Amino acid sequence: MFRRLLPLFALLLMAVPATAQDRVLNVYNWSDYIDPEVVARFTRETGIRVRYDVYDSLETLEGRLSAGRSGYDIVVPTSEPTFARLVRAGALRPVDRAAVPNWTNLNPTLMQRVATIDPGNRHGAIYLWGTVGLGIRLDRVRAALGDVPLDNLDILLKPENAARLAACGIMLMDSPTDVLPSVLRWLGRDPNSSATDDMRAAERALMAIRPHVRAIIASSSILDALATGEACVALTYSGDVIQAAARAREAGRGVEVGYVMPREGAQLWFDMMAIPADAPNPEAAQQFINFLLQPDVMAAITNQVRYPNAVPASQPLVNEAVRNDPNVFPSAEALSRSFVAGTPPREAVRLRTRLWSRFKAGR
Repeated sequence: MFRRLLPLFALLLMAVPATAQDRVLNVYNWSDYIDPEVVARFTRETGIRVRYDVYDSLETLEGRLSAGRSGYDIVVPTSEPTFARLVRAGALRPVDRAAVPNWTNLNPTLMQRVATIDPGNRHGAIYLWGTVGLGIRLDRVRAALGDVPLDNLDILLKPENAARLAACGIMLMDSPTDVLPSVLRWLGRDPNSSATDDMRAAERALMAIRPHVRAIIASSSILDALATGEACVALTYSGDVIQAAARAREAGRGVEVGYVMPREGAQLWFDMMAIPADAPNPEAAQQFINFLLQPDVMAAITNQVRYPNAVPASQPLVNEAVRNDPNVFPSAEALSRSFVAGTPPREAVRLRTRLWSRFKAGR
């Protein structure tokens, strides 16, 4: 959606007075992940023009930042592993809390979960968060599998189920960071394991369904495939599935999409607003973070993209259908079963990368 609105943004920016055009904020965020009106409002209220670029995988983000001098003032890495690695590498600038008074609006319990990798929460604030699970086209899955429980990863990872669903389209997001921990959890193993036996077990599980997988692609592409009915089962981010369901309803073509939060425990993730150490405009970046942490602004973003935010005061302003959807705001019981994937050691990253390449190639 955001990409389709880029021409509109260009027109809005042309209307900004010349004096404002001297101040530019460079943002690098996930695709389809903000309310465009929020960006326009920031420019109107501050006079700071926004150059907004998007990516669709953590690997893309890390590659851009690792090259150095990215030119970005705000990036939105996922807490584990990307944000954690950037903190350890000294690649992020500490946030000046005095310049971000709305920091006090953040949920301290959620921020504490991130403090394990960013002591004192010095380098980032939670933007949005969510889980990893299955997007399913309910009618097709029921027709193929019958009356099976729709609350776990058996739907995808049991080869006999995958074989029955192959004709209607199985997709996985192209992200070993997000897929492998969920597979390990389904196998009853430590989702953070880098043990050779566990990696082999995960590879066997993935290879067993590989002949039935139609595509391994970016999560943004999966969103479109679910919304149009091209895919009937997809392992991806919760918010993308919920967005796909909304688009399918708006299209009125009879495509009904649901989200499955795995009963065995869903991977929980946090996307963090952070400032690169070499950001050209760090003061403007802190203004942007402070602006976004206003309850009405975060409510607008959640209403648009259907991911939960970490500003509790925003919830009364969130649309009732979104606020009361347990797939958007999971229950305390569901969260108690969730896990946050850790950052694997360097050798484990190489092992996972090779495993993933074999899986994608199917050999």
